Amino acid sequence: MLLKDMAAGQACIVESIDLPFQMERRLEALGMTRQTRISVINRKGQGILIIKLRGARFALGCQITGRITVRKAGEGA
Repeated sequence: MLLKDMAAGQACIVESIDLPFQMERRLEALGMTRQTRISVINRKGQGILIIKLRGARFALGCQITGRITVRKAGEGA
């Protein structure tokens, strides 16, 4: 499942990030690594999300959320 498909209020676990190298490293520096739990706080249009990641809030555009694979929190690996 892609991050852009998550609904507001849902929590998920990052499975993989398929972004250009520098953008992927920037997200990792902010704390978004594989197996990290994130919560979707709000949806702002097609794939634009406000997420909570390690206690901080971030807004991510649809070009980013469409390339991050997640699984719902609580589902098996």
